[in-house]
Amino acid sequence: MSQAKVDQYKKAKAHRKQSMRREKLERALAWVLVAVLAAAICIWIGFSIYGKTNSSANADTGNSTVSVNTDAVDNYLNDLGSEAAEE
Repeated sequence: MSQAKVDQYKKAKAHRKQSMRREKLERALAWVLVAVLAAAICIWIGFSIYGKTNSSANADTGNSTVSVNTDAVDNYLNDLGSEAAEE
C-alpha cells in the first residue's frame, strides 16, 4: 500500500468509534422521524374519520315519527276474513 493509503487507514481507525457512534445516531434519528411521521398520518386519518362520522350535519338530533296509513291492508284482511266465514 502507498503511504497515503496507510495514513488514511490509520486516520479512519483512530476515529472509527466516533464515526460508528455518529452513524448509529443518524440511523436512530431516521427511525424516530419515520415513526413520528407514521404516527402523525395515523392520527390525521383517525381525526378525519371521527370528524366525518360525528359531524352535526349527519347526526339525527331529534326523534322522528313516521305515520303509515294501513286502511288498505285492514280492508283487505277484513275482506279475507268475511269470505272465509261465508264459505
